[in-house]
Amino acid sequence: MRRIVLYETFERLWHWAQALMIILLMLTGFEIRGFGFHLFGFQRAVSLHNILAVALIVLIVFAIFWHITTGEWRQYIPTRKFLREMVAFYLTGIFKGAPHPVKKHRMAKLNPLQRLAYLGFKVLILPVQATTGALYYFYPNLQHALGWSPSSLWFIAVIHVLGAFGLVAFLIGHVYLTTTGHTPLTNIFAMITGWEDLQDDAYFEES
Repeated sequence: MRRIVLYETFERLWHWAQALMIILLMLTGFEIRGFGFHLFGFQRAVSLHNILAVALIVLIVFAIFWHITTGEWRQYIPTRKFLREMVAFYLTGIFKGAPHPVKKHRMAKLNPLQRLAYLGFKVLILPVQATTGALYYFYPNLQHALGWSPSSLWFIAVIHVLGAFGLVAFLIGHVYLTTTGHTPLTNIFAMITGWEDLQDDAYFEES
């Protein structure tokens, strides 16, 4: 095993800041929609939700710039290699102590299923939430300028809520996958410290 820096400082800060913002957006959003709990109060929840939405978009812009300039965007390119093996591993192999089908290394931090999940998160769920959130916020102006009917607002709200449930599903799956490392906390500590122990052959595969 060789200990290397797998996650850079910005990558870790961006990851935890994004996670915190998304969790708070879900809590404030569900409170605004009246989902049976009161943490902030309606008016404060609305204000926090709007501020967090803008902050998340700014963070995403910085993250996109970082991914492009560092080449880390390649981590999310889908691949069919070992895809079936990963499905079998998560369905049965992991419960039998089977070895992980894909070796993690510096230039391939994500397995094929993770790549698909994160790609969907970044190019589908987040854009849908950002777009419908902006349409909802600016709806009075858009309704006046474009002549939208009141039913348009209902449709936008429904899509936004469905996207929020998509975020919940992604978050649950993401937390579960963090427990599938060498130990249940290995991946979490790696994202906190940046360091992870990898097998020598996986380490040299990147060079």
